[in-house]
Amino acid sequence: MTDTQAHREQVHERVLSWYAAHGRDLPWRRPEATPWGIYVSEIMAQQTPIARILGPWLTWLKRWPNPAALAADPPAEAIRAWDRLGYPRRALNLHAAATAMVRDHDGEVPADLDQLRALPGVGEYTAAAVGSFAFGIPAPVVDTNVRRVLARIALGEAQAAPSLTKAERDLAAAWMPADPDDANRWNVASMELGALVCTARTPGCGVCPVADLCVWRVAGSPAYDGPRRPHQGYAGTDREVRGAIMAIVREADAAVPAAAFTDVAAADRIERAVAGLVADGLLRLSEQGYDLPR
Repeated sequence: MTDTQAHREQVHERVLSWYAAHGRDLPWRRPEATPWGIYVSEIMAQQTPIARILGPWLTWLKRWPNPAALAADPPAEAIRAWDRLGYPRRALNLHAAATAMVRDHDGEVPADLDQLRALPGVGEYTAAAVGSFAFGIPAPVVDTNVRRVLARIALGEAQAAPSLTKAERDLAAAWMPADPDDANRWNVASMELGALVCTARTPGCGVCPVADLCVWRVAGSPAYDGPRRPHQGYAGTDREVRGAIMAIVREADAAVPAAAFTDVAAADRIERAVAGLVADGLLRLSEQGYDLPR
């Protein structure tokens, strides 16, 4: 089996039909979703599973239904509302982006890829995702799931490379349907296929709509023999220490003295974590102690 245009069109047709029947009903995918709601979902979904962001997303949009509402509050409120989603720098980026939208874009999410890339915390993937899902710009949206789907269907490889390559970007662009509407639906449908069926460890080839068109499956599902991705857990890491310190500060009604962190970890790790949080703008040091930025 070779990767031809006819092969791609068959895959497109089946995956789009599968998605129409089996795609998850997520609020930011509904027709009434606003560009701001889609933008918030993409920032929250950076390095966080979809299942964990649904509740926080609903709460966030109820409190801050547009960029102006968020920009009017201090950054501390964004960090506090972020709670335990992890990587709280994203909350600061969301606040800074909302401020930029109010200042530079009339309080709206910009409908331009270059302007999206210029927002704090936005890279190539997030700009493409917001452009595609919010504004119908048919830019390739290449996340881990899409990379794995294309590695298997098009290249016959069990997994994608540990990090995104130019060759993968070119492959994703080549696999975009010609019709803009189909291209935007393909972005979300191929992502959903990778999340629900074409998973990393236990792919559901028996229920995959394109199993007979998958180069990897037809070749007998050969094992991955490329470089392994580095794996880092959470327990015992500096991230865990930072998270514990942030939890103490978020839950306090006033500035917290350094002594409040004593039981979190060893003194040198606490010192390193606190210094990093201050450098990242997530904590502020005053005469009273540590609190969230204002």
